[in-house]
Amino acid sequence: MNSASESRRELDSTVVNIELTLTSIIQGVALFFLTDNARVAMSARNWGAFLYLAAGLCVIFIFWSRSIIHTLTLIKWPLEFGHNFFYIACALGEAILFSRLDRPLAWFQLSAAYAAVVWLLFIYDMRLIRARVAESSNDAERALYTRAKADQLLNIWLLVPLLFFLNLGCAFAIWSCPDLFIARAGHIWLISIQLASFIGYLIYVARHFNTIAPLLLRSREAD
Repeated sequence: MNSASESRRELDSTVVNIELTLTSIIQGVALFFLTDNARVAMSARNWGAFLYLAAGLCVIFIFWSRSIIHTLTLIKWPLEFGHNFFYIACALGEAILFSRLDRPLAWFQLSAAYAAVVWLLFIYDMRLIRARVAESSNDAERALYTRAKADQLLNIWLLVPLLFFLNLGCAFAIWSCPDLFIARAGHIWLISIQLASFIGYLIYVARHFNTIAPLLLRSREAD
């Protein structure tokens, strides 16, 4: 192995460590805000807030798991500042979202805004996938990046838009019929639907990782 290859491996490892550290820190911050606001909501004996708390946990689970998969699959030298800035913006969005556990209309409005930012992140990260496809040097890497690209496009064209419009629809329903969804607690049905969609997406993420794990291993062995 020549010195240039060894230097590139060291830089790749450094960038991966930076990415993993950033992901852990920002999701730890998001969890702090969720925990702090959950404590306030629970002290008010707002039992419906448990569903919002569970949905908030799912938001953290989804972002963390997607970030880890993304890092293991695509992150290499050079460091991508725009991608990491999106991560920080998403963490800010989570923190603001978690401050609305007891305000259903604001929760769904902010959920829609958060989904829009995540949608932009998926679109932005297509640059990374195209770069990895272009520099792939063996069949194992090409298979891995082809699968990653398919997953990215599925999220861009179907999964994230569905989450965005689901939250937008829930916000519109509460805004247009506050008597039903606020005074008579109909928002419980809406948050239940959102929570179910988050759980479904987490199942998809787990299956996606199980699919790419062998490809990831083969690509590392062939490198």
